[in-house]
Amino acid sequence: MLLVPCTDWYITFTHLSGGDTRRAIAATPINLLVQIAMLPVYLWLFMGNTFLELLAADRIAAVFVTLIVLPLLAAWLTERWAERQPGMVKLVERLGWLPVPLLGLVVFLIAASQVQAVMGALPVLGHVFWVFIAFLIVAALIGMALGRIMRLPVASSRALIFSIGTRNSFVVLPLALALAPQWQTATVVIVFQSLVELVGMVAYLWAMPRFLAPARR
Repeated sequence: MLLVPCTDWYITFTHLSGGDTRRAIAATPINLLVQIAMLPVYLWLFMGNTFLELLAADRIAAVFVTLIVLPLLAAWLTERWAERQPGMVKLVERLGWLPVPLLGLVVFLIAASQVQAVMGALPVLGHVFWVFIAFLIVAALIGMALGRIMRLPVASSRALIFSIGTRNSFVVLPLALALAPQWQTATVVIVFQSLVELVGMVAYLWAMPRFLAPARR
């Protein structure tokens, strides 16, 4: 859950709130590269020798390459190809609205596939729910404070708050799915966090113009 910020719907919510979407998009590749670099460090800190054993068995490496590196490479190649085809640039722009509904579909399918695991993990989810809520509140307050301390424009403050409050659970999820059965609860917690966060982002939209980053008069 430490991969901050999310690299997909935080841009959408930044746009919906009137935040600085251009800067959010510009920062996304840097955010993602740093997250990918930090991910092995996080997993090693949490799992210790277990992670090293999984890495040696090529399970994590295979999933990482297949579900993260190859899609990123395919996206980059598609954009380069579209730039050389005059008619394709507009098509790529029109397809720009697809990631959010597709992400919603992925969340639904993953949640549906984990129903039995969710039922078995209800006690754990009851505990982490309040951790996730506390994170959303603290993140919003930190973002608001930083925006005021640095005297950021309202649009930049809103982008900052959303970047602090969202986490890139779906970079971690494929790796969690590759873990041994005793780590199954981790998958459920990741999906559950995403659902809580999604509702939290709607709450951010409501709070943003009221007190988190109101328009200056």
